[in-house]
Order: sequence, then structure tokens, then C-alpha cells
Amino acid sequence: MQRAKKIKTTTYKFPVIIEKDEDGLFVADCPDLQGCHTQGRTIEGAITNIRDAIKLHLKILKGERQDIPIIEPVSMTSLEVSI
Repeated sequence: MQRAKKIKTTTYKFPVIIEKDEDGLFVADCPDLQGCHTQGRTIEGAITNIRDAIKLHLKILKGERQDIPIIEPVSMTSLEVSI
């Protein structure tokens, strides 16, 4: 019986910013990966799309033997300010 070959995976964490644009679409951006952004009709769709975009971006970096940034995101929130 042949043993299945183990695939080594690495997990990364990246901050993602999601904003709603003037057309009502949710725009997702990963600021630590230049040019890595996408959109979706819902927040869930934008999250799914940015996750796929980040995976593709990292595969390209790996294939080109470039460094993948190691980020330790802390937190991001929205604040309402009145003046």
C-alpha cells in the first residue's frame, strides 16, 4: 500500500480593509500585498474574493522566490467622530 504524500502548508494572517463604495459594492484591500484588492456584492462575497486573491498573490510570490511578508495584525475598528 502506497502512503499519501504529505503536503506542507503554511498559514499567514494579513489585515484586510473592507469599505462600501458609492455603487453599493464592498471593496476589499490587503494593504500589505501591493495591488491585492477585489470586491463583492456582499461583505461575505468580498471576504471570499480577497481570500482567493491573497492565496493567488502568495502563490505568485512563492513561485518567483520572493519573500512573503510576515505581519502581526493587531486590530482595526471604525470610530464615529462628530464635530
